[in-house]
Amino acid sequence: MAGCCWMVSQSLLLSLPPSHVSLNSSSALISSTPLSFSLGSRSRSRSRSRARARFSNALSVSASSTLQALIFDCDGVILESEDLHRRAYNDAFSHFNVRCLSSPSQDPLNWDSHFYDQLQNQIGGGKPKMRWYFKEHGWPSSTVFDTPPEDDGDRAKLIDILQDWKTGRYKEIIKSGTVETRPGVLRLMDETKAAGIKLAVCSAATKSSVILCLESLIGIERFQGLDCFLAGDDVKEKKPNPSIYQTAVKKLGVSEKECLVVEDSVIGLQAAAGAGIACVITYTSSTADQDFRDAIAVYPDLSNVERLGVVASKCCPCQLVNASHPLNLVTCK
Repeated sequence: MAGCCWMVSQSLLLSLPPSHVSLNSSSALISSTPLSFSLGSRSRSRSRSRARARFSNALSVSASSTLQALIFDCDGVILESEDLHRRAYNDAFSHFNVRCLSSPSQDPLNWDSHFYDQLQNQIGGGKPKMRWYFKEHGWPSSTVFDTPPEDDGDRAKLIDILQDWKTGRYKEIIKSGTVETRPGVLRLMDETKAAGIKLAVCSAATKSSVILCLESLIGIERFQGLDCFLAGDDVKEKKPNPSIYQTAVKKLGVSEKECLVVEDSVIGLQAAAGAGIACVITYTSSTADQDFRDAIAVYPDLSNVERLGVVASKCCPCQLVNASHPLNLVTCK
């Protein structure tokens, strides 16, 4: 077929109820090899060997490579954190009486849910969010500076103070014990490690807050068992810049084609794609309407992930996943 090209797709094959699956019967994109993780009472060494073998059989990217690493984003993937961050920012704005002169309100700055959904889906990282907002709406007065800061040094100081206080507030929310991991995350992490595949977490958030989040939600043992952990502090550029995933690949000692990223937003998807890594999306309520056409699969959560598969197909550059119908894989005719 003219204009066709080889496309290698790494994909999470989900064992979902039939009502969630709509597959083209002629599709060559799905491996029929079942792959489940049933550790039962078998010895750990035998279970690891069997799980590894099942992965090896089903996860063939090409004749010479297999999936070697699964990389999770944190916010939005491991936990639904968007509103938690928004609350922490607003508490910081109130604490320091942050007021933008362009605002008709005399109250401290307050980001509502709708605005924050748009903001966090366009700009990664806390400091870049605030810096963009203040450039667009005017630098604010506050208890840090009675008048809006005019030089770069004072503006950077204001951003740093707000971010540090916000991070502390976010930690308090995480420590409250009211936050849980998203469905399927812990099980998939455990199954990945049991199969002998490397596990990593890469987040654009502040390192101290991510560490607290991971230790509180996935547990200290799982956190210490990660093969790679990177936060926004570890790279110069935030997502959608691909540097955090490029750095992870080097630290993991694998190639891009041997990795799979799990993200929740188009910003994370762009970062993974920029690093040359296939990406699966598990969206949240605030990212569900984003354009995920470059993802290899799109799902509401990870609760039904029971096996992983990697397939290669020769097809036209087409949309493999319909974002409005997760698992509706489209093949070339």
